[in-house]
Amino acid sequence: MKVKEIKNVFPKLLTFVRPHKRTFFLSIIFSLVAIVLNTIIPIFSGYAIDCMIGVNNVDFMGLFKNLIIILVFTISSSFFEWFGSYYMNILTYKTAQSIRNGIYEKLNAVPIKYIDNTAHGDIMNTMIADVENVTDGFLEGFSTVVQGLFQVIIVMVMMFVLNWGLALVVIVVAPFSLLFAILLTRKSKKLYRARVELQGKLSGYSEEMITNMKIIKAFNDEVDTNKKFNEINSKLGKAGEKSMFFSSLANPASRIVNGLLHGCIGVVGALFAIQGKIKIGLISSFLNYSQDYTRPFNDITNIFADLNIAIASANRVFSLLDVKNEISDENLPALKKCNGEVEIKKVEFSYEKSFKLIENLNLSVKKGERVAIVGPTGCGKSTIINLLMRFYDVDSGSIKVSNKDIRKVTRKSFRSFYGMVLQESWLYNASVKDNVAYGKPDASMDEIVEACKKANAHAFIEKLPQGYDTIITERADNISAGQKQLLCIARIMLVKPPMMILDEATSNIDTRTEMKIQQALDVMMEGRTCFIVAHRLSTIENADTILVMNKGKIIEQGKHKELLAKQGFYYKLFNSQFAAPNK
Repeated sequence: MKVKEIKNVFPKLLTFVRPHKRTFFLSIIFSLVAIVLNTIIPIFSGYAIDCMIGVNNVDFMGLFKNLIIILVFTISSSFFEWFGSYYMNILTYKTAQSIRNGIYEKLNAVPIKYIDNTAHGDIMNTMIADVENVTDGFLEGFSTVVQGLFQVIIVMVMMFVLNWGLALVVIVVAPFSLLFAILLTRKSKKLYRARVELQGKLSGYSEEMITNMKIIKAFNDEVDTNKKFNEINSKLGKAGEKSMFFSSLANPASRIVNGLLHGCIGVVGALFAIQGKIKIGLISSFLNYSQDYTRPFNDITNIFADLNIAIASANRVFSLLDVKNEISDENLPALKKCNGEVEIKKVEFSYEKSFKLIENLNLSVKKGERVAIVGPTGCGKSTIINLLMRFYDVDSGSIKVSNKDIRKVTRKSFRSFYGMVLQESWLYNASVKDNVAYGKPDASMDEIVEACKKANAHAFIEKLPQGYDTIITERADNISAGQKQLLCIARIMLVKPPMMILDEATSNIDTRTEMKIQQALDVMMEGRTCFIVAHRLSTIENADTILVMNKGKIIEQGKHKELLAKQGFYYKLFNSQFAAPNK
């Protein structure tokens, strides 16, 4: 553990602590008062011992007074210590809450590319486990250090006031426990970092496997997935074992030093007592003070392991928080009106610079046109959707909506004119009506029902246990895949945007339902600009323009019958799905 590493992350942590500084100061003040009260107790315990001079020579009145004082100070100290601990726990929870809010806000602000390229389980591990490690390690560690330093100073002053000779014995011997702890924990720093990284990797793998458990079972791949899980888990176990081996040596080493310290006080104190320089009660007070003096060193050695974990976790947390946000559009004007015209001019784009995907893409779409995009897997169909919605920015060229470059208006404004239905339907843990009204929260119940009827979803919703008030489970496992898609279509039916994007919107629906949905979509698409990504070419025969893509380029363009007549790439695609193409 290096001071430089703490300096790098501590100022960042303070930005989340500052809003709760009142709680922090209350915690410190109560804890310091408890330390002062605790420091006074050994004096009176020594006085109490001196009241018992010998057989039949006990000052019972003095002993009783001292015991009462000790009792009062002990109860008061416990009271203040409890409050200090209470406020520190509150501070820890509030700070963790603030950091998690910051991470969630960051995830809403970072480019989609970061979300796509990072394991979701790893992000969740950072938000939950790493944040907890940071707050526990740093805040409780900082509190321990502050309280420890204060206690060391107070006890040192008291010992010098009582007897400077015994005080020197304590001050010289005690710090050796801290020295041993520093040497040992340095050995475990890299191991703690590896341990935290492996925790994130294990979380990411677990989330991925659990989410797709049906696929794993369908392919009888349980053995291989278990094997890989065990490999990661085994590495994590070994990293944890090695790191804890070194850190666990710190406390026993400090205990050995403390034992030697008590022995030294006993020997030196006995020599002073024989010479009549001190009373026996003072030796007892110093034995207590030696514990109070060394306890902070023991506590600090105990937090070294937590600090190492906290530093490793903090690097992960603040690495996420330091990810660059999407280019800000706060100063850009909003797109207030949309006529549905879209122009794509000389667009080039690639996810990786080494591999060009979209090259010199040009397209002009007029209001109300239906543009279908077809082609083999990986040709760039969904990429065009990403660019239209500005989930990714073009490398060069421009995309204009209503003659406005989408990079020169706010994302929120131009996205509000689009309605999207994706192949992967998304519903969240809420009622059916809340899911349908996701894009229009203030919609009336009549509007919601009407949208569901148009999407052919009303009939199955009525059969659900609580109808429109039925709660969709976290993964929407209480309805079928087709029903999920119907609700997503109903969501767009409710919003009625001027432009629509349908990315395999009917892929999870049976043929009969698809025909009904297609009729509803035809009515809804009337007068609206629509981009339709489809593999089933029968669904796009009525499109105004069909773009045939291959390797990131539009290789054919025209209406359905025109493309068939050319007997080119589209003809082959269509012919592969039907025994004989319609001419």
